[in-house]
Amino acid sequence: MTQPQRSAPELSTPSLPADEAALPKRGAVERGVSIPEVRPEEDVFGYLQRVRGAFEPRLYQQLLGAANAYKEGDEAIGVAAADEVSRANARALLSRTRLGDLHAHPPLEDRLYAFMLEAIDAEARASTASWTVGQLKDFLLSAREEEIKAACRGLGSDAIACVVKLMSDAELTHVGSKVFHPLPGSHLGARGYLGARIQPNSPTDHPEDIRWQVFNGWSFALGDVVLGTNPVSSSPESVGAVEAALHDILVTFGLEEVMPHCVLSHIDIQARVEELQPGTTGIWFQSIAGTEAANRTFDVTLERMVEHAARRTGRFGLYFETGQGADATNGQHAGCDMVLLESRKYGFARALKRRVALAQMGAGKVAAPWVHVNDVAGFIGPEVFRSKEQLVRCCLEDIVMGKLHGLMIGLDICSTLHMDVSLDDLGWCQEQIAPASPGYLMALPTRNDPMLSYLTTAFQDHVRLRERFGLKVDDRMWAFFQELGVIDAQGKPTEHFGDPRWVYAQYRRRKGDTRPEAELLAEAERQMAEVRARGVALATGYGEHPWDLEPGLDREVRGHYEDAKRGIWTELSAAFIETIPQAVRLRTQAADRRDYILHPVSGERLAVESVSEVQALRSGRDGKWDVQLVISDGLDPRSLMDAGHLAPFLESLRRELEAANYRVASEHLVVRYGRVRAGYQIGELLFGDAADTLPRALIHVVGERPGSGHHSYSAYLTAPTGQGWAGKERPVDHDLTRVIAGISDTSVRPEAAAREAVRILGELCRG
Repeated sequence: MTQPQRSAPELSTPSLPADEAALPKRGAVERGVSIPEVRPEEDVFGYLQRVRGAFEPRLYQQLLGAANAYKEGDEAIGVAAADEVSRANARALLSRTRLGDLHAHPPLEDRLYAFMLEAIDAEARASTASWTVGQLKDFLLSAREEEIKAACRGLGSDAIACVVKLMSDAELTHVGSKVFHPLPGSHLGARGYLGARIQPNSPTDHPEDIRWQVFNGWSFALGDVVLGTNPVSSSPESVGAVEAALHDILVTFGLEEVMPHCVLSHIDIQARVEELQPGTTGIWFQSIAGTEAANRTFDVTLERMVEHAARRTGRFGLYFETGQGADATNGQHAGCDMVLLESRKYGFARALKRRVALAQMGAGKVAAPWVHVNDVAGFIGPEVFRSKEQLVRCCLEDIVMGKLHGLMIGLDICSTLHMDVSLDDLGWCQEQIAPASPGYLMALPTRNDPMLSYLTTAFQDHVRLRERFGLKVDDRMWAFFQELGVIDAQGKPTEHFGDPRWVYAQYRRRKGDTRPEAELLAEAERQMAEVRARGVALATGYGEHPWDLEPGLDREVRGHYEDAKRGIWTELSAAFIETIPQAVRLRTQAADRRDYILHPVSGERLAVESVSEVQALRSGRDGKWDVQLVISDGLDPRSLMDAGHLAPFLESLRRELEAANYRVASEHLVVRYGRVRAGYQIGELLFGDAADTLPRALIHVVGERPGSGHHSYSAYLTAPTGQGWAGKERPVDHDLTRVIAGISDTSVRPEAAAREAVRILGELCRG
């Protein structure tokens, strides 16, 4: 799904906390949209005319949102139905509304909306303009696939969002199961196939961690869509090293024209790596949002995305990640509901897919754009939705919206550790969603990502889903897995199934290594032990069935899960704060830790008394300092309190900063229940000065999500001028921030993180 420029994961969908503009103020919550009664044959616009006497944009947005299935994210921005009667009435109004009228009344107009329109076929749009949304729903449920595809070429993103709102889960599953857009020259995304993106994340970007997870996935006969790694560091040098490691695997096995690889850094970084190391990048990735303003928080502009699309003339084009709620949590929803904005992301992707096709034609090639979308539903947290039923609903909505936009769409069926979705719940969700035919799912050794600390799809989940639903892997990779020897001619597991050592031995043979097999396998054992020692699980063998996790590893994963649950509710102790030199204690507006976890906006702004304390600090400084260190407990305060975590970082950071001639404030500002944007408020209070043209830096240490076992924290670096902190042109936000993630004594070492922070700060201050 969703971010600052990073020396940290370019996460699948924005994971940063919600902006206070995204959610209602405490004590002023809109409880819901009440629609007590509607008249027969009345549509949305007739209702507006009757109750308000004219078209009213805000109520229009609320009526559209009220038709959604309930999710916390819609309620938070004031567009959810107040009750089931209101929801049913909103759907009745919407079902009688004509598509042409929806097209004539976009609930939000910006440049992104205008860009999306270029991918809509005008003739096809005219042919359905007189249909009501209810008629469109009936058509989608009854028509044949080719008829649906023809009609959808004229459907705008808003109309697609609206028809999805009217469907039950069973109806969404039915539509998803009969519309397919396979990637060119493959069966990826085709009927009867379930692909996999191997996600070989490493807490330290270690090439061996990444390589071994690929071998591990292939040992279970999966991994056919993309080898896609979320990087810890987004420097071109680090991204280039990971790109090269993934590229080497594909080249060694002769698969570079069969499937792509990708490092999920910002797309500008991927383009730079391609310039530095031509031919080493595969498909290019970017997280995208549903409004132009929300895309800016990802440092994405229309112009740059169009330029990147124009460069994708080879076999592999663009890979997008999305997720419901990303726009709202970044404060850029513009009053629109989550389903509508998610649909607009697919509209953005559809228009960029068209640009890739035009680029291919301009290069004298056949237009065959290899473009796909991964919906990262559940990655943000309980502020978007909380339950397993909502996760299923979200995924079904997104599958159908993606397919109606003509896209091959996959899913990251995932959950954060503070949602009400457990390890076992994920298996249930997968089995509810698979019949709707997503093109692919994520694939990791276990359901626990070792770097991003969230729950997702394990290798053996793919094995189970293939067996239960009769699903296949892309034919070219299935043949490769047979050649590799992990499955036999009938597709059944061999003695090498689930044995990454065997895959490694074949890799070495392809490299020309002639050593005896026993020696290669022993070397593999040593390397695997090193990978595990760095906190990265490898799934070897299986339990009672090939789709069961090996019992010992299962116990280990469940231990991490239980540990994470404890971490979420841990309080930052007063005794620990006493150990931080010159600590100034602050707190946010969160009433307690539960309020902080379930209502992220409460941790985004300081309490009144803490605002006064920061203002008092400023008044005594007279512009003396240009760097301020801030420490917030975040989602796992243990990441700060564990021995060998915070103290070495602060000591090394101060030493490195002073050696680089930065003037560092002596106080450490310690924020209870703090999130990233609380730091921006502190920066504004300390440094905001419309006359100050010098860089003023804030380094904000925040506890990360628990779950990986590392108990790691991140450092967020922001360094605009005093004018920038004052918001002279626009408020400071995530697009100005760089991040170093995964800092702990077992992942990114605190001392190394301190050196990297000073390097990044130098880049930020030079502008």
